[in-house]
Amino acid sequence: MMNYETRLTANDGVELLSDDERRQRSRRRMLIIGAIVLLVAALAAYFALRPASEDAAAAAAAQGQAMPVVTVVVPGRQAVDHVISVTGTLAARREMPVGVAGEGGMVVNVLVEPGQWVGAGQVLATIDRSVQVQTNAQLAAQINVARADARIAQQDLDRSQSLVSRGFVSKADVDRKTATRDAAVARVRVAEASLGESRARVGRLDIRAPAAGLVLTRNVEPGQVVSSGSGVLFRVAKGGEMELLARLSEADLAGLPVGAQAAVTPVGTDRSFTGRVWQVSPVIDQTSRQGVARLALPYDPAIRPGGFASAQIVRGSQEQPLLPESAVQSDEKGNFVYIVGKDNKVARRNVTTGTVTATGIAITGGLNGTERVVMRAGGFLNPGETVKPELARKN
Repeated sequence: MMNYETRLTANDGVELLSDDERRQRSRRRMLIIGAIVLLVAALAAYFALRPASEDAAAAAAAQGQAMPVVTVVVPGRQAVDHVISVTGTLAARREMPVGVAGEGGMVVNVLVEPGQWVGAGQVLATIDRSVQVQTNAQLAAQINVARADARIAQQDLDRSQSLVSRGFVSKADVDRKTATRDAAVARVRVAEASLGESRARVGRLDIRAPAAGLVLTRNVEPGQVVSSGSGVLFRVAKGGEMELLARLSEADLAGLPVGAQAAVTPVGTDRSFTGRVWQVSPVIDQTSRQGVARLALPYDPAIRPGGFASAQIVRGSQEQPLLPESAVQSDEKGNFVYIVGKDNKVARRNVTTGTVTATGIAITGGLNGTERVVMRAGGFLNPGETVKPELARKN
C-alpha cells in the first residue's frame, strides 16, 4: 500500500502527496540550497583574492571625496607704506603775541578782527596820544629857540674873527665866542633828539603787527586802559601757517625722518590735508615716554588752532607680503595663518602684522611670501588636516 501526505490548499482543501512526489520536492530543495552555498563561496573567494591596489584605489577615492577644498593665495612681496597713526593738537606754526610796547594809555580804536589778514607793520589798535602831541609841539618850539641862539652865537664869532687881525679883539675873546657857538649848536642837537624820542614814543602808541599773518585772537576793546603789563592783546599766526603737534611713542619717533608726508584730518570734518614733518623733538618726556613731531600745514579755514586732529604719517616703504584680512586669524597666542604644505596638509604659522591698507594686511614677520596661505574658511580647519587647495584667481 502507498503512503500519502496531506496538506491544506489555498481553498482549504486537502491535497494528498505520494512518496515519489515528496522525494522530488526534497531534491529540488537540496539543489537550491547547494546553489546558494556555491554562490556565497564564490563571492568570499573573490573578495579574499582581489589585488590590494584595488582596495587602495577605492580608499583613495573615498578619501578624495571627503577632502575639503580650500582657496589659497601666494602673497609674494610688494612695496607697503609704513604708516604711523597719531593724534595731536592743531596750532599756529609761528604764533606772534602782540602787546603794548610803550607806556600805554587808553585805547581809542581797534582796527582788526580775528580771522583777518594783516601786513607787516599794519596798525591793529591805537592809543590816545593827546598829551604826547602837546609835548612834541613844545619840543619842536625848543628846537627853534636853540637854533636861533646858535645863529646869534655864530654871527658873534664871525665878527670877532674878522677883528682879530686888526687888534680890536683878543684871541681869548674869539675862543670864548667859539665855545658859546658850539654850546648853542649842541643845545640844538639835544632839542632835536628830545623831539625824536618823543615822536618815537608816540609811534609806539600804535599797536602794530610784527609780520604779515592771520589774526587769531583779539583781547582789547576801545576805552580799555592798557600798558606794558596788560599782557597779550592780539595773537597773529605768521604767514597763516599752521601745524599739528603730534605725540609719538619713543620707538616711532626714533626713525621718523624730517620731510615725511602725512595726511591730517581735523575733528569734525572728513577732509584731509597734506602736511609734512618739519621738526622732530630732540627730547622724550620722561613720564609719558613720548615725543612731539611737528607737521607743517597750509592755511585753510577748517584748520583751527587749538583743535584736535588725527594724522597718518608715511614713515617709509618696505617689501612685505600682503594678505587679505580673511586670511589672518587671532587667538590668545596671537595672530596666525594656515598654510598648505607640499603634502597638502594644513599647518599653523604665527605671524606679525603691520600696516592695514585698503588692499590687505602687511605681514612683517612669519612669512616670506612664497607660502600657500589659506585665504578664507581657516576657522573650519585643523593643523595636520589634508585638504585640496585651489589657487585664488587674480583680479
